[in-house]
Amino acid sequence: MSRRTSVAHFPCSIARTLDVVGDWWTLLVVRDISLGRCRFEQIHDSLGVARNVLAERLQWLVDNEVLVRRLYQERPERYEYELTQKGEDLFGVLMAMWAWGDTWAAGDDGPPWGLSHRSAGAERSHVCHPAVVCSECGEPIARRRVRVTRPRSRSR
Repeated sequence: MSRRTSVAHFPCSIARTLDVVGDWWTLLVVRDISLGRCRFEQIHDSLGVARNVLAERLQWLVDNEVLVRRLYQERPERYEYELTQKGEDLFGVLMAMWAWGDTWAAGDDGPPWGLSHRSAGAERSHVCHPAVVCSECGEPIARRRVRVTRPRSRSR
């Protein structure tokens, strides 16, 4: 896959994340798989991306352990893609982007889609809006209230 210059060498989790998922097709592929479009043709039909570009992005995500390929048909061989735990953990990134897009990029017609959430054990879902919140107090994380610190212990 033709890639931009790597930024993985920066001591920054954002840069290292961008090194894996830093182009729009890659994140849209992860979005589609998160929403249940797991087969090449489904993803291709959804995105309209060139087949070679889609194949490259899928292989990149497999190589970087964001996806795994599973054989679902033997003749001819056909595969579907599943998110690994690493891939599942990107869902929060997508939801943060969704929230930002609903606020700043939705246009005059407003957001094109809504979200509903079903709490564990609940029978019904409720309308929700994604938000990035503090794991300790539950408040929204605001730039002015965050400081970057060194971890107490660094594992190598």
